[in-house]
Amino acid sequence: MGNTGKAHKAKHPANTRKKSYGYKTPVVIFIILAAAAIFIIINNQPREPKQSELPVGAGTLPAKPQTKHQFADKWLQQAYAIDALFHSVYTPCWEGAYGAIGDAYLFAATKDSSLLRFHLIENDMRRMCKGTWVDDRAWVCLAEFAWWNFTGRANGSLVEDARGRYLEARREGRLSSHEGFWSWYNWPPSGRVNERVFTNSNMNQMVSVACWLYEATGDRTFLNDAMLVWNGDSKYPGVWKTLYRGNGRWEGKPGLAAFGKQLPWDGAEYCSICASLYRVTKDRNFKKIIVATAKRIMDPANGWVDPADYYQIHMDGNGAFVNYLLDAYMAAPEDLKEIPDKISRMLDHVWTNHEGMARITLHRESDDGIRNGWNPYGGEDGYGVDEVGTVHAQAEALRAFGIFAYVMNTRAK
Repeated sequence: MGNTGKAHKAKHPANTRKKSYGYKTPVVIFIILAAAAIFIIINNQPREPKQSELPVGAGTLPAKPQTKHQFADKWLQQAYAIDALFHSVYTPCWEGAYGAIGDAYLFAATKDSSLLRFHLIENDMRRMCKGTWVDDRAWVCLAEFAWWNFTGRANGSLVEDARGRYLEARREGRLSSHEGFWSWYNWPPSGRVNERVFTNSNMNQMVSVACWLYEATGDRTFLNDAMLVWNGDSKYPGVWKTLYRGNGRWEGKPGLAAFGKQLPWDGAEYCSICASLYRVTKDRNFKKIIVATAKRIMDPANGWVDPADYYQIHMDGNGAFVNYLLDAYMAAPEDLKEIPDKISRMLDHVWTNHEGMARITLHRESDDGIRNGWNPYGGEDGYGVDEVGTVHAQAEALRAFGIFAYVMNTRAK
C-alpha cells in the first residue's frame, strides 16, 4: 500500500549539511530496485493452489495436472481439444454451465485438477448469473451438483448456492399450474412477456434440481415439488398425464423447436428428469419410461435421428440431447446397451465433418470449434443452429463429448 499520510520531514539543526555519498548512491539504489523486481517476478509466477485454498471436498491435488496429451483414449483427446476453446470463450452464465457439466465429468474420469481450479477457483460457478428463463438457473444448479457429486459430496457451499437459486425461482411463482397443469414455467402467472417460449422440457430440469436438493439435504419439500410436477394434485394434472402418451411417446404443443414447441427434443429431455426421479424414489415405473423414451427417440423409423449416424435432424442443443440419452443409459445400462454405440457414431460424424462430405462446417479443425446444429446439410429449426465455436455451441459440444468420454472410460467397459 502507498503512504497516504504526509511525507515525514527529518529535523536537523540549521547548520547541519547533507552528507555526500558520491558514486555509491546510484549503485545502492540499483541493487535495491533489482532485488525488488526479482522478488515481484518470483512471487507472481503461476502456482498450484494450496490444499487449504480449495473448496471443502475438492480432494487432494495430483502433483501435476494432466493434459490432453497424456491420454491415449480418443474420446478424452477430443473432449480436451473442445475444452481448450470453451475455456477461451467461457462466460459465467447458463451457457458456461453447459460446459461446466462436461468438465465435471472429465474431472471424474481424469482427476485433472486444472478443471477443478477453472470452475471452483478461477471462475467460481457460485458467482454465475441468474439468467432470465427458469432453465438458465437449472443448468447452473445442475453444474453445481455435478461438481458436488464428483468432488466427494462434501462441498456444502455448492448445495447452498443451488438451493438459493431454486427457492428464489419458486418464490417468484414459476412453479405453477396456470396453464392448466403443474410445471415449471419460464415466467410466473403474472408475467407479461410477449415471447413464444416453450413451457416444458428444459424448464422442468428444475425437477432434476429438486431431486438433487432432496438427496443433498434430506428436505422432503424438494421431493414433494418434483412429484407435484410429475403427478399434479387433485385439481390439476402433472406433466405425466398431460404430455406422456405411453410407449416412449411424448406430445405437446407444436411449433419451432426453439420457440413455441413444448417438447423441443421430442421427449428425450424427460430421460434426465425420469432418471433423477428414479434415483431418489427407486420407482421402476420411471425406469420403464426412460427405456421406452430413449429407444423410441433413437429409432430412425420415428424420424428424429439420422439412420446411419444418429444425429438430430431438426434441433440444435446437441450437448443437451446427448446428456439426456446418457442419463438414460446410466440409469438403465442393461436395457440400453445400444446407446453408447449410437452416440459414438454421432460424435464421429461431427468430428469427421460427416466423413468429409458435410456441406457446412461441423468441426472447425483450426481451433476445434463445433457447430451448434449437427445436420450436415443444415436447415435445422433450433436456436443459434449456425453458431460454430461460440460459448453456446462450444459448451454444448463439451457437454456431449465430456460426458461420453466419462461413460466410455468408467461405465461402458
